[in-house]
Amino acid sequence: QVQLVESGGGLVQAGDSLRLVCAASGGTFSRFNMGWFRQAPGKEREFLAAISWSGISTRYADSVKGRFTISRDNAKNTVYLQVNNLKPEDTAIYYCAADWGPWTTTQALRVRTYDYWGQGTQVTVSS
Repeated sequence: QVQLVESGGGLVQAGDSLRLVCAASGGTFSRFNMGWFRQAPGKEREFLAAISWSGISTRYADSVKGRFTISRDNAKNTVYLQVNNLKPEDTAIYYCAADWGPWTTTQALRVRTYDYWGQGTQVTVSS
């Protein structure tokens, strides 16, 4: 099994930026495709970004492309989500997830693709 722990969230003002961090343990991190999702109150869990185990392939939700960036450091068992120009509507709990399987850009955006999830980190953006 794999354990994932998110950090880096917090209370920020509109226009600010954060780097969210997901630390993995208990598995072969370098062989997992990784994704970031968020969930706001009363809304479904929303795909944000994904990265293949090699780091070569990425996929972004259209809503955040150009503003959010996913990256990984396999030597540190860590995946990052850089979130820039935050807006109040970005307020949500942000989750990282791990997928033990082949990479496809279609499957990467599906919640049901992922085998392991972190506990989430809260991002709150004030006006």
